[in-house]
Amino acid sequence: MRHLLDTRTLAKDDALRILDTAEDMAATQQREVKKLPTLRGKTVVNLFYEDSTRTRISFEAAAKRLSADVINFSAKGSSVSKGESLKDTAQTLQAIGADGVVIRHPGSGAPARLASSGWIDAGVLNAGDGTHEHPTQALLDAFTMRRRLFGEDLAGSRGRDLDGVSAVIVGDLAHSRVARSNLWLLTTLGAHVTFVAPETLQPYGARTWPVTVRHSLDEALREDAPDVVMMLRIQSERMHAAFFPNEREYARNWGLDDGRLAALPERTIVMHPGPMNRGLEISSAAADSERSTVLEQVANGVSVRMAALYLLLSGERETQA
Repeated sequence: MRHLLDTRTLAKDDALRILDTAEDMAATQQREVKKLPTLRGKTVVNLFYEDSTRTRISFEAAAKRLSADVINFSAKGSSVSKGESLKDTAQTLQAIGADGVVIRHPGSGAPARLASSGWIDAGVLNAGDGTHEHPTQALLDAFTMRRRLFGEDLAGSRGRDLDGVSAVIVGDLAHSRVARSNLWLLTTLGAHVTFVAPETLQPYGARTWPVTVRHSLDEALREDAPDVVMMLRIQSERMHAAFFPNEREYARNWGLDDGRLAALPERTIVMHPGPMNRGLEISSAAADSERSTVLEQVANGVSVRMAALYLLLSGERETQA
């Protein structure tokens, strides 16, 4: 891979290659010594213009376990706060010899701009751009689904797509890059995706996408018989208007509460990309239940990001993904 910018244009073979490589990485993480020498001598820059805990730490852990040198860059306290442009920052990274740049940016399309600009030779990996995409989150979600639904070992999930899997994604879809990346990747892997949210939180143009759009969570759980229920955080920091009357009404109509949890089919797993608003989009019982994969998603994120960095930075980077 030359870059990893989105899942909408990610071919099925490339997606499965990342997931299968992540299986190999996960196997190495069971050893006493978890580090691999694969990216020794490479420099990875985590270029984060937005706050992050899970994603930044996960990428840092992934790069270090591959023996890469890691530079963490935060826009706060840097020259960005003084008005430095993305171009100038990129050229600075080029000058210090960055081989890979993991970028999170509030502007949709910023990673693609960086990758195509000619400002830097490094491979670019999108760690979330505006409301556009978050490809490695979708990949770790798919990795988690494969393991939970088809077997939690290498033999059980290697090479498997998600054909026939039903995934219901619920919540603040309008502002969710996670929902968009999951839609494109899960569809590519053969799954059927349902979006559930009030009309005000449905993404613009969703009815033209390969997704079933519903406004009732109870209807979706009844009609779609989901294998996966993925709850999304209400992103109040991106909201500049009233998208629903109040939190109590939202929780009552679109939250995964104890009653809905108990009514789920036995096979159904519960996912959340975090951070969670307990009592709003998901109850504590649901978040902490045996069905929940929340902590597995965090752990699997390291293996998936190790795979992405490995495929991006080891050997020749030929084609863009």
